Amino acid sequence: MSNAIRATREPLKTLPLTYGFTSCALFQDIHHGNITQEVFYTDPRVLYISLHRHGFGNSHRGGPTEVGSGQGEGYNVNVAWSAELDCSLGDKEYLTAFRTVVMPIAQEFSPDVVLVSSEFNAVEGHPASLGGHGVSAKCFGLLTRQLMEVAQDHVVLALEGGHDIREIWDASEACINALLDNEVAPLSEDSVMNMTCANTMQSLQKVLQIQSECVLGVFTASLASPTLGLCLLYFPFLECLLNPPIPQPTPPPPLSFR
Repeated sequence: MSNAIRATREPLKTLPLTYGFTSCALFQDIHHGNITQEVFYTDPRVLYISLHRHGFGNSHRGGPTEVGSGQGEGYNVNVAWSAELDCSLGDKEYLTAFRTVVMPIAQEFSPDVVLVSSEFNAVEGHPASLGGHGVSAKCFGLLTRQLMEVAQDHVVLALEGGHDIREIWDASEACINALLDNEVAPLSEDSVMNMTCANTMQSLQKVLQIQSECVLGVFTASLASPTLGLCLLYFPFLECLLNPPIPQPTPPPPLSFR
């Protein structure tokens, strides 16, 4: 059982379903967090969001139609990238998923705490046998900074394992710097300015459509913006990520010759 499951479940054991404490558990890895999903599948106090490679490693759990059941319907969100993608997932795809799915739903849910379970297998440098994604360590730092806005800095990061110690080190350092409110390194222009993979656009559109049809849950039809396709291809917010604003010195007063 993962650290994130324990940290989320323990405080809820003695609280009724009607109690106001809520938690958002985010699983961002190549593999699906199926155990985490099962534990909270019927619990409306926990919003579970997973970004993973669907069908990778002979696992077909974690499809977008798995939205929770009973009172937990609509509180389980699977951003399931297809295992048959014809491109490598990188910074632009993860930033797009956060902008169009993760952040709108998490902000609507407004949890008291966000718990992130990760092995950083999506970080660039891992071979195709481990997913072959190309998300930069810097990007994980930026995503952490975004999550801090959801629960007023109440974010807990749980490292659940991993494979490549160097990639784990770099990504963990970026996330810790974000938590400490240190400067987050900007992304390289090449990593985000290319066109988003068409298959990932279809995956995100499918998630939004399915979640909008849930009878319960936090997602509303108004979040399914008709400009999703534009958001996936055009990132007006990336300019500040690539080139953080530099404070300009106050110009001196004009000279007077009187």
